[in-house]
Amino acid sequence: MELLKEKWPGKIAEITIGATNAEGGTRASKITVGGETTLPFLFHEGDMPNMPRIAMEVLDTEPVDWPEVLKKPFGDALKDPAKWAVKCQDEFKAEIICVKLAGTHPDFGNKSAEDSAKLIKDVLQAVKVPLIILGSGDDEKDNIVLSKVSQAAKGERCLLGDATEKNYKTLTASCLADGHNIIAESPIDINIAKQANILISEMGFPLDKIVINPTIGALGYGMEYAYSIMERARYAALIDDKMLSMPFIAFIGQEAWRAKEAKTLFSQAPEWGEEESRGILWEASTAACMLQAGADILVMRHPKAVDVTRGYIGKLMGNK
Repeated sequence: MELLKEKWPGKIAEITIGATNAEGGTRASKITVGGETTLPFLFHEGDMPNMPRIAMEVLDTEPVDWPEVLKKPFGDALKDPAKWAVKCQDEFKAEIICVKLAGTHPDFGNKSAEDSAKLIKDVLQAVKVPLIILGSGDDEKDNIVLSKVSQAAKGERCLLGDATEKNYKTLTASCLADGHNIIAESPIDINIAKQANILISEMGFPLDKIVINPTIGALGYGMEYAYSIMERARYAALIDDKMLSMPFIAFIGQEAWRAKEAKTLFSQAPEWGEEESRGILWEASTAACMLQAGADILVMRHPKAVDVTRGYIGKLMGNK
């Protein structure tokens, strides 16, 4: 019996992060994601020219809310973002570094735009992989900080975020001026995701430089809803809706490690098992679900969860 095959008229845009010396940057490598003409890993129906990629997260300030099992692999490097980034690149083989400027938030350090720009320059000097750069989530402060950071990383073709439906103009203008890609964030809502992309593109920003952050939940915390939104968006893209035809980024580590199942101590819930293996599996399982939903970039934390997910991607792509 012949296998029924679905053919789609649309295609996910291909986006490249990082610029090499020949392209005016200083990166030793660049990463391209997207380009799919089928649903995730259905190679008999279409093409998936670029495998999903994993970025490892680095904060601009030592994390105080991370459980000890998550801090342990990084040791004293958590005190210095540049050293942390080097450890991720050299020891844990990170292909992309995601720097989150959490310490610029007015309630969590209020670091200045100048300090953040210097930090990004330090990280760019310390590592040679492409960068994703995130603000703190405070709209007013992010407009100031990310503009300065964008200039500091000019020509490096980073991925900057997040631009939202209500706070996109300043970041879009900065990314246009300095040659970066942009993350468009929406609150698990396909209509808002599309509207954010429309607004950004109306400023003259190329559609093939936008990445969608649909916002997700961890395993057991609304992940099914996030999955369904990503699935609907991918269906729309493949039937050729250009305003949803962008790769997805999913912040796996951030979501997985704030779930109580990932960070509760063994002494407090022995029936759940050892917290180290539990947290790692919680992160890796969340990553696996998001890959099946169509995630192109996964931002992760624990090196062992990264290894498990990297192996899973390899097996999936091996079926190609």
